[in-house]
Amino acid sequence: MPFETAVVQAQPAGYETPLLAVALPRGNLPASLESVDKAAGGALNRVLASGDFTGKKDETAVIYPSGPASRVLLVGLGKPDEVDRGAIRRAASVAAKRARSLGVPRAAFYLPPEARGKVSPAEAGQAIAEGLNQGAWQYNELKKPNEDKKPTLERFDLLAHDGPAEVIRGHKVGEAIGAGQTFARGLQVLPSNVCTPSYVANAARDLAQRHGFEVTILDKAGIQKEKMGALLAVAQGSVEEPRFIALEYKGAGGPPIVLIGKGVTFDTGGISIKPAPKMDEMKFDMCGAGSVLGAMLAVGELQPKVNVVAVIPACENMPGGRATRPGDIVTSMSGQTVEVINTDAEGRLILCDAITYAKRFKPRCIIDIATLTGACVIALGHVYSGLFCNDEALAKALLEAADRSLDLAWRLPVHEEYGESLRSNFADFANSGTRDGGASVGANFLSRFVDGFSWAHLDIAGVAWRANANKGATGRPVPLLVDYLLNLDGQ
Repeated sequence: MPFETAVVQAQPAGYETPLLAVALPRGNLPASLESVDKAAGGALNRVLASGDFTGKKDETAVIYPSGPASRVLLVGLGKPDEVDRGAIRRAASVAAKRARSLGVPRAAFYLPPEARGKVSPAEAGQAIAEGLNQGAWQYNELKKPNEDKKPTLERFDLLAHDGPAEVIRGHKVGEAIGAGQTFARGLQVLPSNVCTPSYVANAARDLAQRHGFEVTILDKAGIQKEKMGALLAVAQGSVEEPRFIALEYKGAGGPPIVLIGKGVTFDTGGISIKPAPKMDEMKFDMCGAGSVLGAMLAVGELQPKVNVVAVIPACENMPGGRATRPGDIVTSMSGQTVEVINTDAEGRLILCDAITYAKRFKPRCIIDIATLTGACVIALGHVYSGLFCNDEALAKALLEAADRSLDLAWRLPVHEEYGESLRSNFADFANSGTRDGGASVGANFLSRFVDGFSWAHLDIAGVAWRANANKGATGRPVPLLVDYLLNLDGQ
C-alpha cells in the first residue's frame, strides 16, 4: 500500500497506536504532555531526568509504556529558540525513519503547541507532512522478498486536538509535495535497464491520465519531424529510442509556466566516456525529468490557478558505432549549429531543443531543471541548487520559494563573457568550453536559445541524489517548484 498521512483531531494521551512519536525541544516536558506522561507512568519525565534524552536535533528515545500507545518515540527538535519549519520537518522525517525501522504499520505524530515556536499551525502541518513522507520513503521493489521482513509503514496520523483547520490546510500542501517527491524519487532510483526513455514517457502518460493533463509524446520519427537535431545527436548512439514529452495543466487563463526537465536516463558520456568509478550514478541524470513529473503530480493534487506545461526530452547518451563524435556539428531545432567538442556535455544539447519547443506555448517564463555540471557541485556542494536567470523578478520569486520551501538555491552569474570559450571556427558555437566557471558556461550555452523569454536554469547536480551509504534520490527541487507555482500572483 502507498504511504499516507492524515490529520486526526485527538488528544495524544488517549490515542491508541502502535507508536506515538512526540517532537520535543531541549528543556523540560511541555505542560501539554503531562497527561501523556501520566498515562506512561511518568516514563517521559524519567527519561528526561536521566539525561538519556535531551531533545537534541535528531536524537530519539523509545519508551514502552502501559497505555493506549504501545510505544512512545521521543524525537529531538533542538534548542527551543531555534525551532523552525526545518527543525519540525526534520523531526518528522526522523520519526518516520525510526517507525519504519521498528516495523510498525501505522503510527501517530504529535507536536506540542509549546514546542512550535513562531511556526504557525499551517506551516507546521505542511512541514510535518513533508517530513513524514521523506522519512517513510524506501525502495525495495527490486529486492527479493524476505519472509522475516517487518511490516511496511503505511500510515502516519498527525494529531491536532487544538484548532485543526489550519493544520489541515497546511497538511494538504505538504502531503501533495511529499507525494510529488516520493513519485520523483521512485522514478529516479530505477536502474537504467528499467527506466528507459519510453518508460519515462509511459510514466508521464499515466500521470496525465490520473490528473487530466493534456499529453503529447513524440517518438523518434516525431522528433525528427520537429527537426530536433541536438536531441537526436545525443540519442543516436543508443539502441533505446528517444522520447519527447509534454504535459499541459490548465488552471487559469494567461500564458503558462513551462518546466523543462533533463531526462538522460543513462549518461556514459558518449565517446567522451566518463571514468568507471561512480558511473552507476549516471542513472540519476534524469533527475530533472523526475522532479518535473513530481511537481506535476503535486499540481494535479492541489489544482493551483495557473497554467503549467512540463516538457521532458528523454534519451540515453551511449558510445557506439553510430554515436556522435567530438568535432561533429549538429543543427539544433532553432537552426543554430553546434560543434560538439565534448559528447559528455549532452544535457545542454537536449535542453536547447526543448527550450526552442517550449517557446510555441508563448510562456510567461521557462524554467529548466537539470543535473547539468559537475562544476556546480564544486561551487555549491550538496546544499544549494545553482540558479541562473535572465529576469530579476523571476530570480527573486524562485529564491523566495527556495527559502520558504527549505529547498535551497543560490544565484550564480550567467554573464555573456562566460560564453567566450564556446566560440567555434566551424559552427555558430561549441557545446563545451573552459572548465573554469563551468556551471556558468553551461548556463550561458542555454541562454542562447531563449530569445528574449523570461528564463531560469536550475543546476541540481549537487542536490538531486546522495552517494555512498545514503545512496538514493532526494526528489529535489520538487518543493521549490511547487512553492513557486502556488505563490504566483499571491495565491
